[in-house]
Amino acid sequence: MKNIVLFASGSGTNVENCIRYFQNSSVAKVVAVFSNNPNAKVLERAKTYEIPSVVFSKEALSSEELLLKIKGFQPDLIVLAGFLLRFPENIITSYPNKIINIHPALLPKYGGKGMYGMNVHRAVIENKEPETGITIHFVNEHYDEGNIIFQKKVSLAGNESPEDVAEKVHELEQTHFPAIIEKLLNTKS
Repeated sequence: MKNIVLFASGSGTNVENCIRYFQNSSVAKVVAVFSNNPNAKVLERAKTYEIPSVVFSKEALSSEELLLKIKGFQPDLIVLAGFLLRFPENIITSYPNKIINIHPALLPKYGGKGMYGMNVHRAVIENKEPETGITIHFVNEHYDEGNIIFQKKVSLAGNESPEDVAEKVHELEQTHFPAIIEKLLNTKS
């Protein structure tokens, strides 16, 4: 059985989806949720499923203490699901090719600092993109620049609001994210 540690900063719908997906899995289980936001709804979601959660400050993200807490859960995969801070090098170095992120756009478009959530969807609309989607990628020391694992596209009609785009992207996230995590864990030794 492989261990998944999730990081999130907000509401945690993708986290909850992953928890539910792996609840009765023989492949993996979610063993912890980490958040930099003590008021994040994701913490309530973790509590509902009796998943341990760890709250830390932005300043503590690159601390040795946080790395030790992560190591205590023995993760086979660290999954960023709506985590808004740049991941620190000491954790990336400790878990090479074992940290992934989901991004609400087709990278390399609309990635980088500040490009998350509605910021991405507004940019897609403003640039009259004919399609958008999700990108699941490995995490490296730069925002949204790690090797791409998976992308899924959705067409846009051109009359959508940012909220409409968010809903289409969210459907892709809910459908594909846990399955790609499972596939990745099945291919890792």
